[in-house]
Amino acid sequence: MAIAILLVALALLARVIPGPRTIDDAYITFRYARNLLSGYGFVYNPGERVLGTTTPLYTLLLAGMGMLAGGRDADFPGLALAINAVADGITCLMLWNLGKKAGSSAAGLAVGIVWAIAPFSVTFAIGGMETSLVVCLLTGGVWAFLERRYALAGLLGALAFLTRVDAILLLAPLGLFWIIQTLRGREKIPTRAIVSAGLPVTIWLLFSMAYFGNPVPQSVQAKVLAYRLEPGAAFIRLLQHYATPFLDYNLLGYPAGVMVGLFLYPFLALVGARAVFRREPRLLPYLLYPWLYFVAFALPNPLIFRWYLTPPLPAWIFLIFLGGARVISSLSKRRWVVLGVGVVLAGLTMVSMVLDWRWRPDHGPARPAPDMAYIQLELLYRQAAQWVMEQAQPGDTLAAGDVGVLGFDTNLRILDLVGLNSPIATRYYPLNPDLYVINYAVSPRLILDARPEWVVILEVYGRRGLLREPRFLQDYHLVKTIETDMYGSNGLLIFMRKP
Repeated sequence: MAIAILLVALALLARVIPGPRTIDDAYITFRYARNLLSGYGFVYNPGERVLGTTTPLYTLLLAGMGMLAGGRDADFPGLALAINAVADGITCLMLWNLGKKAGSSAAGLAVGIVWAIAPFSVTFAIGGMETSLVVCLLTGGVWAFLERRYALAGLLGALAFLTRVDAILLLAPLGLFWIIQTLRGREKIPTRAIVSAGLPVTIWLLFSMAYFGNPVPQSVQAKVLAYRLEPGAAFIRLLQHYATPFLDYNLLGYPAGVMVGLFLYPFLALVGARAVFRREPRLLPYLLYPWLYFVAFALPNPLIFRWYLTPPLPAWIFLIFLGGARVISSLSKRRWVVLGVGVVLAGLTMVSMVLDWRWRPDHGPARPAPDMAYIQLELLYRQAAQWVMEQAQPGDTLAAGDVGVLGFDTNLRILDLVGLNSPIATRYYPLNPDLYVINYAVSPRLILDARPEWVVILEVYGRRGLLREPRFLQDYHLVKTIETDMYGSNGLLIFMRKP
């Protein structure tokens, strides 16, 4: 019990100490929750029924907690941090328990400790994203399945799916394994499990069909159309990520940290998977999950946002640690040698992760936080939002490529130039490749046709297109430039439409 309390306390402290460092996309979810509490309904822009969030359950959970903590004026970043800190604490306990099921309590405990302090875990918990919740629900669902608590497993699986649709990459093999075992007479799927899994999903699908006209989030189609990547970009990004689960470059540097992990960690993961499967075959879906996740995101080649990299990490680290324990025990039969080597190696992974923390970040709250928890762009958009609000009139429309902070802070009607919350934008994509400097560019025709009162963009988004369009330069004037070289930009630009 004492170890469990300390493990959860470590996870909570690692999130409470940094405090909220909220990521731009999280503010989209916060605005949906705030509009629910304001009586506008499940919408981003009042009067526009568009499913722009990919996390309906998290949105409803924030709205429910907000109802008890200030209504529409609730501290949504603080509420998100509370949800995520508790979720990650539970995940750490579940990982320890999965280690026990796999035959190595020590390895499971090590995974739990690593997850408590891992930058990829902490960053998106304090960043307000739904990542911590979906990882908790998936890990809890696997644990419930192993414990043969089928109704609970079904419910947690359904809630995970409603938190992030890509949870299906673990839920599908888990369900298939369950069905195969049932057909072989080794398992039985109770009716209550089917109801607990199917009822929440069915209710949401019926509601979203009736309310939005489509259960598929608008953001899914928008990201496919608006972003442009080189072939194989997602594959390379994922390969680098899987090769450095402990941010090994903090100890080994580049490129050694990547090259070592590129061969070592898949080997250890395979050794760990083989050992675990022989002891507990019912863990097979969890063992396959990180590999399926890799393939599912590498093949379509989407733009890999940082929080996309987190969900498979607990299972990947789990396999690596169990494989490492297996290799060490095969090299020596002396328990103290195995334990000593294991402690040293696990300690090195934790040191590597701690080295990624900054005890006094160079921006945002002056409290210890992971280096990857940077919010420089969000702070720039906050400046822009404050400036626009001093000039804007009620009923104005603000167009932007990154709408999180701008939409939440200004509360103006937003024209989402990527199309996550504005379906009209998807009609203008994909663009001519010549208009792109990086992976996104604003459509000039979209601005000219929609004629928003305000346009706020990083200069790099419009360098080859919008900022060379004569009609735009004729109809709009640049009223404010906020200094930044983010993504190679020459400032964050605020345009106002001329009378």
